[in-house]
Amino acid sequence: MYLTPEITKSIFAKHGGGETNTGSIEGQVALYSFRISHLTEHLKKNRKDYGTQRAVQLLVGKRRSLLDYLKRKDIEKYRALIKELGLRR
Repeated sequence: MYLTPEITKSIFAKHGGGETNTGSIEGQVALYSFRISHLTEHLKKNRKDYGTQRAVQLLVGKRRSLLDYLKRKDIEKYRALIKELGLRR
């Protein structure tokens, strides 16, 4: 299992402001980014895994909608998060 509770806590501690603050937009975007990168590595080895390909597309859509919301609410946090995660937007 690639997403253990320890990894989740560390992601939210780093990006979400605290281990228990799982509702923060920054933490959720960071978690989606971690999951997308993991599944992308899987797809490089397994080209024809269409179920995983669909899951990645859904995660990218969810991350995009959260980033759009953050951009509308607080542009400075949005820019900092994009820079920190290394996303192209």
